[in-house]
Amino acid sequence: MKPSFATEDWQLGGFGLYLHWPFCQSKCPYCDFNSHVAAKVDQGRWETAFLAEIERVGAQTKGRVLQTIFFGGGTPSLMAPELVSAILGKVRETWTLANDVEITMEANPGSVEVGRFNGYRNAGVNRVSIGVQALNDVDLKALGRLHSVEDAKAAIKIAQKTFDRVSFDLIYARQKQSLQAWTMELREALAMASGHLSLYQLTIEDGTAFGDRFRRGLLRGLPSEDLGADMYLATQELTAAAGYRSYEVSNYAQKEQESRHNCIYWNAGDYAGIGPGAHGRLTLDGTRYATEAIANPAAWLAGVEGEAGAESRHTVPNHEQGLEYLIMGLRRDAGIDLDRFASLSGNPVSLRKINDLVDIGMVEKSESRLTATAQGRLVLNAVIEGLME
Repeated sequence: MKPSFATEDWQLGGFGLYLHWPFCQSKCPYCDFNSHVAAKVDQGRWETAFLAEIERVGAQTKGRVLQTIFFGGGTPSLMAPELVSAILGKVRETWTLANDVEITMEANPGSVEVGRFNGYRNAGVNRVSIGVQALNDVDLKALGRLHSVEDAKAAIKIAQKTFDRVSFDLIYARQKQSLQAWTMELREALAMASGHLSLYQLTIEDGTAFGDRFRRGLLRGLPSEDLGADMYLATQELTAAAGYRSYEVSNYAQKEQESRHNCIYWNAGDYAGIGPGAHGRLTLDGTRYATEAIANPAAWLAGVEGEAGAESRHTVPNHEQGLEYLIMGLRRDAGIDLDRFASLSGNPVSLRKINDLVDIGMVEKSESRLTATAQGRLVLNAVIEGLME
């Protein structure tokens, strides 16, 4: 029987939990995430707050099966293993966990210790994503990273011995980086990898140190648009040759190694967001809400501890639900279901617009599924704008 899109659409995407740890050892110049440097963190106070928020959200989502948990940040691998254990214990009390629940933690190489990783594993973490970012020390320094290539390789080895699944991140299209240099680095990464890689083109975001330097003309050596495209296409070729599927624009996985948590985002599932600045999407009593927590860590703690609360929420109108599904779904190689889009948004995508993009090789349509081609992924924002005009 076909699912009811109107009442339980979120079930087509799944249900996950995102937990945000906002603290880092330093702030990277390209980073626009909600991360802060603090000399001292009262982890006991944070534990009390996280447990309270889990209980609050759990009361709203009773009876659901939780498929994924993701500790993001910031640098969650700075959390005490005892804190992670307490949080996961409360999660198990609050929801039924899927038999194959995916529990991911982000880590920086400089914060990796064998004992700490064993503690996370014993708490229940079964997947780690390591922020390597570059495989040469000069570029690591330029990116503001505190670790060395040697640290990164050691962290990957420790993680692979400790956890069932390990991913790591690299940034390409860096300053003064040639196509040849990137392909050599990617080959090295593929030789070290064990099933999953996240490979991001460097983007210059407002509100970052790089953004400020770029505006002042001080960020030199960035690759041209054509070189960036060549790097992306080379990335597709090399990962495919190594048996990695480009299941999302910046994510590559061998069979059954995809990040199931991120797939909930991309497939318009429900996810609770807990922690400073965390965003969520929850369908409650048939209405879909966007939630957003207070970003400032001290204010978030005070809000959780006080009567005012630490989260705001608003209803997501149908047209925004459709747009979110389109934007996120076309990033995936599976694309979107056009019937589901029409049910979410209240209006179908124009067949004429689809055909125009098919004719120029930007998208492919097969029955009710619409996917972006390799060429279309290069200009995905333009493709989306063309569909929504």
